[in-house]
Amino acid sequence: MVVPELRAWRAARPHVVRVARTVKPHVARATQAVRPRTVQFTTPQLTAVAATVGLALAAGAVTAAGPWDSSGQRTAERDWAASREGEGGADHGRTSDTSTTPRPAPSAASVLAGLGGSTGTVPAPAGKALADVLDPLLNNAVLGARRTAVVVDVATGKRLYGKGADEVQTPASTTKIATAVAALTAPGPDHRIETRTVLEPDTKEVVLVGGGDPTLTAKKKTAGWAGLRTLAEETASALKARHLGQVTLSYDTSLYAGPTLHPIGTNDNLAPVTALMVDEARPDNSTSGPVTRSLDPARDAAEKFADLLHDQGIETSSPGPSKATGRSQSLASVSSPPLSTLVERMLTNSDNDIAEALARQVALASGEEPSFDGDAKAIHTQLAKLGLPLSGADFEDGSGLDRADRLSADLLTALLAKSGDPAHPELRTVLTGLPIAGFTGTLSTRYTDAPTATGVVRAKTGTLTGVNTLAGTVVDTDGRLLAFAFLTSDEASPPNALEARAALDHTATALAACGCR
Repeated sequence: MVVPELRAWRAARPHVVRVARTVKPHVARATQAVRPRTVQFTTPQLTAVAATVGLALAAGAVTAAGPWDSSGQRTAERDWAASREGEGGADHGRTSDTSTTPRPAPSAASVLAGLGGSTGTVPAPAGKALADVLDPLLNNAVLGARRTAVVVDVATGKRLYGKGADEVQTPASTTKIATAVAALTAPGPDHRIETRTVLEPDTKEVVLVGGGDPTLTAKKKTAGWAGLRTLAEETASALKARHLGQVTLSYDTSLYAGPTLHPIGTNDNLAPVTALMVDEARPDNSTSGPVTRSLDPARDAAEKFADLLHDQGIETSSPGPSKATGRSQSLASVSSPPLSTLVERMLTNSDNDIAEALARQVALASGEEPSFDGDAKAIHTQLAKLGLPLSGADFEDGSGLDRADRLSADLLTALLAKSGDPAHPELRTVLTGLPIAGFTGTLSTRYTDAPTATGVVRAKTGTLTGVNTLAGTVVDTDGRLLAFAFLTSDEASPPNALEARAALDHTATALAACGCR
């Protein structure tokens, strides 16, 4: 598994060199502690690793989202990487160049080495040795009453450690790993979500038809995402070619079924789930984190589209809901980046809007109703096709915001191991999208005092009131790539979220430092 070199390298070189000087000592200490037997780093190589991993820091600034939401039910995934210059980091290379799509996030060399072919000569950790290291850490009272965990060797898929492995718990946002695997299975990594405009025959009615792309943006700089301005320009051009300068504007959200409101109700962590929205119904310039959303994203998107058509010389009526007929004539369309890119952004930023949109795409591809109920059935169906351990699993949404979701540590590690299986290259972006400890997404400000784990642990976080979870991959000191899942909860006496999160980070760090042969 190879992550391509970023094309922005030359442009970012001055920043990278400066950050490399800062990061190099930390990487050197981490490498000294890890000492993988299959990978030896020279001083120039250390500098290169520091520069590559440090690109996320050179390119962006880390911002913190708010703490508890208004309902007190969910803790926001508070840490995300917000790219200031548009290269690398949370959105995997968002750039002001609208001709390109976002690029993959940088990966530490040690992670790539762990995914390589050296596993034949490097033994996997011993189960007893892992238990000696992990049991005391998972027995920490700050994690709450229920704690389950699994560690799997990614190369073989063999379980190396288990603690309540098949017991299901509320997974919180680690649910997004399952949503990602299902979406990359069907409709697949290359699928793009289309937003289009059509003209009803023998009328002057233009219909803006939503396809379910939450990353559709009205911003002037689209950074590689589908642009509402582009759609307006092309629609206006098509109308002028038909000598139409004044039209009736409608919008169509009929692709989705069921309620638009998530079962948890109105929440700053998620907009109403509709087939048409712009910029995730955010009223500001944010791209992640909690913020009060529009209560009618589709109407707002249509009104913005009307304004953009006006700028192009097309007058419209006030937009209202409608449905495009089978006789409608195509005017213009824009498409999202491939789902693989949306999966990366979803996982890195723990983006709930993208997660629910991807779940709808799974339902559509599976022949299920594109609703919360249909999404759940479709995700279960796609994971079953991969032969994953689904006993007791219950999907109520795609984001993990629903406390009724139930997954096991066994299933989460199986999802990660399957994503590293050479027989399933379509699932690769599940691993590349995981936040990198100390550098990107929801792990950008975590592990800053753990050099052994920084840049090596890659994991999806999950936090609800009384629930704290962590699932991802790590390369141990022998160079073996391991998948892990730690699920903890105590809803009767919710633990301190910060203490529980720190305890989980400490456990993942210990796994990275473990040469447990």
